[in-house]
Amino acid sequence: MLISSRRLSQALILLGILSLPLSLFFACGNDGGGETPAPISSSFPRFAYVANIDSINVSAYTINATTGALTAVSGSPFAAGASPCSVTVDPSGKFAYVANYWSSTVSAYTINATTGTLSQIAGSPFATGDGPSSVTVNPSGKFAYVANQRSSSVSAYSIDASTGAITGVAGSPFATGDNPVSVTVDPSGKFAYVVNGFSNNISAYKIEATTGALAAIAGSPFTAGTTPSSIIVGPSGKFAYVANRNSNNISTYSINASTGALTEVTGSPFFAGARPYSVTVDPSGKFAYVTNTGWANVSAYTIDAMTGALTVVAGSPFPTGADPYSITVDPSGKFAYVANRYHSTVSAYTIDATTGALMEIAGSPFAAGWGAFSITIVGGIQ
Repeated sequence: MLISSRRLSQALILLGILSLPLSLFFACGNDGGGETPAPISSSFPRFAYVANIDSINVSAYTINATTGALTAVSGSPFAAGASPCSVTVDPSGKFAYVANYWSSTVSAYTINATTGTLSQIAGSPFATGDGPSSVTVNPSGKFAYVANQRSSSVSAYSIDASTGAITGVAGSPFATGDNPVSVTVDPSGKFAYVVNGFSNNISAYKIEATTGALAAIAGSPFTAGTTPSSIIVGPSGKFAYVANRNSNNISTYSINASTGALTEVTGSPFFAGARPYSVTVDPSGKFAYVTNTGWANVSAYTIDAMTGALTVVAGSPFPTGADPYSITVDPSGKFAYVANRYHSTVSAYTIDATTGALMEIAGSPFAAGWGAFSITIVGGIQ
C-alpha cells in the first residue's frame, strides 16, 4: 500500500528512526514486552531477555534470584530480524517471540530451561503485518498477538504447544485504529486491547476461546490520552493502564468483567513524567511503574485495589539510564528492570514490598545491545 511522504515521516518518528540523539520522539510500541506475568506462588526470576532495536539482536541474561543481578547467557546476544522492538515469552517459559519492525516478521525461539539460551524455531521468522511493533502471548499460551503499526492491524496466531511455531488465525489480521503500537491480553484471556498512537484511542476485542479470533467490543475504540504508547491490564483483570506519550500522563480504566468495555476511573488521567512510554503493574497488583523517556526516570504509584486510582510513591520518580523505553517486574515481585535505549543498558532495582519504592541493585546498570528497547522476564516455581 502506498503512503504519502508525510505519513511515512510520521511513522518513522513514531518508530524513532528520525529521533533526536536522545530519542525525544517515541519509537515502536511496547507493551507486550514489558508485560508482567500473572502471579505464581513461590515464584522466582530465572532469565531476562532484551530486544536491542539498533543492533538487530536479543540479549539474554540469567537472574540471581537473591540479588536480582544479571549475568549474560553464553552465546548472547542472539540474532533477530531488523529493528527488534518487542520481546515476550509464553507463560510456560518455553518460547520467546520478538517483533521485528523493519522485517515485518516475528522471530520465535525455544528457551533452554537450564541455560536460557535461545534457538530459532523451525519456520522462524514468521510473517506479520507491516511494521510489527508489539507482541504478546495470551495467559493460556495458546495464542499470540502482534500489533502492526504501519498496516493498522493486529495479527493473531495459534501457537503449537510442542514446537512454539505460530500459524495465522482465520480472519487475521484484524483492523485497529490508526498506528497501533501496543497490544496486551487480560489475565482471563477473554479480552485483548490495542493502543493506537495516531488516533489516540484503544481498540478492544473479545477473544474467541477456541480459535483466538478477535471481535470488536461494543463501544470500541475507547478514548485515550495524546499519543498512547503502552497498555497493560493488572493481574486482577479489573483495571487497565495506558501511558500517554505526549500528554505526560497515565489513563486508568475499569474493565467490565462481562463485556471487556473500558470506563475511565475517577481522577484519571494521572500525572507522569515527561514522555511516559512503558507501563507495567507488579504481580501483586499493588504498584504501577511508568518509564519517562524525557526525564530518564521511572514514576512509581500505589494502586487503590477498589478503584484502580494511582497515588505517587514517596521518592518517585526514580532515576534510570537515558531513554528508558521498557519496564517489567519479575514474577516474584521483588525486582524491576528497565531497558535504556540511548545508554544501551538495563537498570535493575529491588522493590520495597511495603511502599513500592525502587532501589538500584549492586552492579546496575548492566550492559545490553545497542538500543536496548524492550525487556521481559522468565520465572520459575520453587
